[in-house]
Amino acid sequence: MLASPAASLDDHFEQPTVSPMKTKCSILSRDYFNRPTVTVARSLIGKYLVRVVDERALAGKIVEVEAYVGSQDRACHASKGRTQRTEVMFGPAGIAYVYLVYGMYHCLNVVTEREEFPSAVLIRAIEIEGELINGPGRLCRELQIDRRLNRLDLTTGESLWFEDRGVLVKKEDVRAHPRIGVDYAGEWAKKPWRFRLSTVTASPRTRLTKK
Repeated sequence: MLASPAASLDDHFEQPTVSPMKTKCSILSRDYFNRPTVTVARSLIGKYLVRVVDERALAGKIVEVEAYVGSQDRACHASKGRTQRTEVMFGPAGIAYVYLVYGMYHCLNVVTEREEFPSAVLIRAIEIEGELINGPGRLCRELQIDRRLNRLDLTTGESLWFEDRGVLVKKEDVRAHPRIGVDYAGEWAKKPWRFRLSTVTASPRTRLTKK
């Protein structure tokens, strides 16, 4: 049985010695996300996702993502039209789109491209201190991400954001695969829009509880 998110966070969180906004890392801007979704998705490999809870910061290197591109993409939520849930995807780039699946797992996406063209990148896996947090649901549980963060601006450096820490990722080290769990999307299911770092050496985390 999974422990509470608070227990898992204690395994990795440390009190920051400086304010997150005063670090030398570069927070990814709205312009960064206001680009073609597939380009953004591939470029997020090697970037960091940073979460702050109760003034404690946790950062994970992004190692797997998926791109969802416009209402014509049948694997994209927006393919079913503009709804209360998907409204955020039609807005500005750099905004969080957090939704719940199976009634229990949250998934974090960042909106991409121009307004009125609903697209986003799903964050699927990160590495934290030599451990692989594999799967969007596990990732959100680990970082205490839920629907309360839906529509959060991810470009302001508050609570949750993306950073460029200067990690160089070779083009050949990023592999493209079909997206997971979208067989219903027909030909769109074959799009190689899942990107994963092929040099991942971290061991998958088998449980979220302390020893």
